[in-house]
Amino acid sequence: MLLAFDIGNTTVAIGLFRGPDLAKSWKIKTDRDKTSDDYASVLVNLFQAAGFELRQAEAAIVSSVVPPLTPIIQDVCKDLFGLDALVVGPGLRTGMPILYENPLEVGADRIAAAVAAFEKYGGPVIVVDFGTATTFDAVSAKGEYLGGAIAPGIQIAAEALYLKTARLPRIEIRKPKRAIGRTTVASMQSGLYFGYVGLITNTIAEIRGELGTEARVIATGGFGGQILSEVPAIEAYEPDLVLRGLRIVFERNRDA
Repeated sequence: MLLAFDIGNTTVAIGLFRGPDLAKSWKIKTDRDKTSDDYASVLVNLFQAAGFELRQAEAAIVSSVVPPLTPIIQDVCKDLFGLDALVVGPGLRTGMPILYENPLEVGADRIAAAVAAFEKYGGPVIVVDFGTATTFDAVSAKGEYLGGAIAPGIQIAAEALYLKTARLPRIEIRKPKRAIGRTTVASMQSGLYFGYVGLITNTIAEIRGELGTEARVIATGGFGGQILSEVPAIEAYEPDLVLRGLRIVFERNRDA
């Protein structure tokens, strides 16, 4: 079985694959202060609770946007599972040409998601990832990674209002009953929610216009499931898209 780690700024997504099938997935909080022993203890508990044995993990792959945690997870793979984990980065075959001016600037998670989306849906395709940041990634009809856009995630925007103002509270993000809020909280929810829908809708439209064709749009990330019904352009929601992309990248490097 393949063990895949997607280390994000807020959560670490972990997937256990049996062949092409995702047998189990977990999400744990990203904590830069935890040691490899701390993460190993968490993984032991997760495996036991799900009825898996550690020896069932036969290979590992890691994507990370938190550089300090990359070697920690590599140590976990080595010490707990006896595995040398592949790390998505320079020198690893993705099967997708990266046309960014500096390919090293592209997050490994963005590449993995793009690979998985193109594999399943073909191109051109746009991937919208609702993570800590909201990212938009464009893939051509030929399967080339073209680039995209990065915007603050809705939680970051909400937190900024709370931290950078004297009187605005920290709020729960949810769809308000009406756009015209009659309380401070309702007004903030309106601005955040409907403003965010507009950001997503307009950015997709702009990228589609530059692609010059009706590209398919696939969403992933935590808030994607909630926003799906608000943005007709989004065709499908794939919560495990990055993990599935990591599996594909691993297969393309299995015999390297």
